[in-house]
Amino acid sequence: MAPLGSLRSLRSRGLALGALAAALTAAFNPFPSARATATPVPRTGFETSHGARWTGEAEETAFLAAVARAPGGPTPVRVDRIGTTAQGRPLRLVRLGAPALRGRRAGSVLLVCSQHGDEPAGREACLTTVRDLAHARDPATRNLLAHTGVLVVPTANPDGRAADTRGNADGTDINRDHVALATPEARAIAAVLRDQRPEVVYDLHEYTPKAPYYTKDLLSLWPRNLNTAAPVHRESAALSEDFVAPAARAAGFSTGVYGIWTDPVTGAPVKQVAGDGQERILRNTAGIKGSVGLLVETRVDARTEAEKADPARNNRRRVSSQRAALKGLFTFLVRHRGRVEAATAAARTAGLADRGPVYLGGADNEPPAAERVLTHPPRAYRLDPTRFARAEAVLAAHGVHWRRDPGGGATVPLRQPLRALIPLLLDARADHPVVAGTPVDGRDDG
Repeated sequence: MAPLGSLRSLRSRGLALGALAAALTAAFNPFPSARATATPVPRTGFETSHGARWTGEAEETAFLAAVARAPGGPTPVRVDRIGTTAQGRPLRLVRLGAPALRGRRAGSVLLVCSQHGDEPAGREACLTTVRDLAHARDPATRNLLAHTGVLVVPTANPDGRAADTRGNADGTDINRDHVALATPEARAIAAVLRDQRPEVVYDLHEYTPKAPYYTKDLLSLWPRNLNTAAPVHRESAALSEDFVAPAARAAGFSTGVYGIWTDPVTGAPVKQVAGDGQERILRNTAGIKGSVGLLVETRVDARTEAEKADPARNNRRRVSSQRAALKGLFTFLVRHRGRVEAATAAARTAGLADRGPVYLGGADNEPPAAERVLTHPPRAYRLDPTRFARAEAVLAAHGVHWRRDPGGGATVPLRQPLRALIPLLLDARADHPVVAGTPVDGRDDG
């Protein structure tokens, strides 16, 4: 039998977590009534139209400004411009919570919303989440924000959102650019990862079903890239399977794993369509950089005749499912805080030992070919002046360190926190190298 003190501690912890869950349930009402609060709160264009249209660019600007200056909100909000798109639209980072506002480089979660411009439900969920957290007065949520910084990129692809296109103004898929950083949107996100080092990166998307095998309301997927440290991989899978999916199901939504078609009768896997470990996808990039990562996808098309007859109803369901999943995320941040801190700290210091293989291919569900594994990676990569000139800005944006060589080039050692990323950037055998560097000391597997 556990000692009385332990039982009391467990009971107190359970009550606190229960209070947080109840507080988040109350705070995350997708369409709060102005009559439900004494102080009117800012509302998005999506809310004021009851889901008939998505929030416009000017409305987002006004909404975030109103949230940041609203006297009724007990939690300060800061909105920074972190970049500019090709068409001149601002890329914004919203900060809430003590760690984020104090500039701490730990204890934070980053929400990246609508990297694909034609997937707006995640953006709407992010905007209202910012508002609801800023205005929350219950002790459980206030305690969460005292220990966890919440960073939000509410519109990661403003040009694509304005045009209702998947890609940005140049047609580039931003979620395939988190290694090369050719787009201003990906560079802005990389700078946040470098400067803030969020412990969790949560990426909100939408998907089109493939009936009858791929029709769940909400799908999620962790980093499958094999360069993700084992503790980070474990926490990412737990976030998906033990928190996000159960929270969505508790709200009445069906769930599954993104990229896996399943038999509608038996539930058995039928086909793998998107489960790769491609390093340039944000969930994988986050894992390689030592953050717990998760991709969340909500179903776009109407599920019922009622949703087909009323597009606003369908839109509300899409946003509500994202918000239900976010409740699972915030519960995870409380319950697994210690585990996440330990996992990410270990992952980020492992590179200093400069030991172990680096994987140029494969995934946690796809064993790599032998030639795709650098069993004994090189000690460093040397870049001549021309190659260094091409790679310098990308290396700096990622936070990779180098030593300048007398001739104007540079040497990039692997003994640093981003060790696993460096061969993906500089090895000629990688799938998407920025430049092909010269391996130093002959320890490569070539």
